[in-house]
Amino acid sequence: MAIPRPKFLEILKDSYSAYYSIHDNPAEFGTELPLAFRADYASRDERYWLTKSVKMWGNEKNEYAYIFAADSFTPELAERCIDWAWQDGIPRVKPHSEHQCTNVKVIFIADSVSAETAKAIQKKSRTKSYKFGLHGYSNLLTGATDLGTEKTMTNKEGHELVPYFKKLFAARA
Repeated sequence: MAIPRPKFLEILKDSYSAYYSIHDNPAEFGTELPLAFRADYASRDERYWLTKSVKMWGNEKNEYAYIFAADSFTPELAERCIDWAWQDGIPRVKPHSEHQCTNVKVIFIADSVSAETAKAIQKKSRTKSYKFGLHGYSNLLTGATDLGTEKTMTNKEGHELVPYFKKLFAARA
């Protein structure tokens, strides 16, 4: 049984709002692409020895998730969305010695996803390292969810999205 796209987007936004900062003002994006919202995540871990003035290590992980929603996507439109998200997300990265990774996640929510579009999304891959990896790296994670069949297709880096969307489909009831 298919789930309506607006209802699923609300479930998805609610799920992301627990740990992410949600940006859903269309004027803020400056694009005609079907971007529903952007979610930003930042995490910092530190370990101290005896007092906070003696820091042993620090570690930062960030993520920028771009959620696009439409009836369907052509491979060309999906490619444009991915390129735009990568070009928007990478300048937000602030690499330094304690930066581990900043991922750019692009998620497509559609009523139906054609085989050509799924293939284009699955083969898309990008990686960027900073100072030969000493200041971290960035990966592109892509995924598409077909609301009609409740299936999720991802690229190799985005494999974590499949169980996540299965939980979201189960939570709609």
